[in-house]
Amino acid sequence: MNTHTPPVTNGNLLVAEPFLGDSNFERSVVLVCEHSEAGTFGLVMNQQTNLHLSDVIEDIYADVPLFVGGPVQQNTLHFIHRRPDLIDNSIRIMEGLFWSGDFDEIKRAVNLGTLTERDARFFVGYSGWSEGQLEDELEQKAWIVTRTDADFLFDTPSDQFWRGVLKRMGGEYKAIANYPVDPRLN
Repeated sequence: MNTHTPPVTNGNLLVAEPFLGDSNFERSVVLVCEHSEAGTFGLVMNQQTNLHLSDVIEDIYADVPLFVGGPVQQNTLHFIHRRPDLIDNSIRIMEGLFWSGDFDEIKRAVNLGTLTERDARFFVGYSGWSEGQLEDELEQKAWIVTRTDADFLFDTPSDQFWRGVLKRMGGEYKAIANYPVDPRLN
């Protein structure tokens, strides 16, 4: 395996090692939205719930899927999108990808159908690491760090996300993509 871990930056993906052993993050892919010396904030990209945004926000009328962003503060709502032209006060994560913004504009755009699941993803909760915690996990080889682009984030079905990221990385990672969840059942 590659022993060099690239530095974590906004827009990186943290790909859970196949045998991470943490049920919160098994086969998860976390988008890093904000990384600094103070800690890291991210959203799990591939844990879709059975709920829709309209189930948790009263004045939303569209059936936009809702994801679990992580185990922290699951009473909070977060969102990423690729439509800063529709949403003021968005925070740029990387080229073509934004986080947060004016929620009234989000609701209006979702209800009008100008903002759909093709351009936005909504999450309850988030993934968070305190100062130095993520670096410790990286040293323990709990995560594979890679880059991506906004198109991949929105165009890849959530149930194919973990494998899709690893296959895109190629080489040794392509082989990891096919590891069974429980190797004893192989």
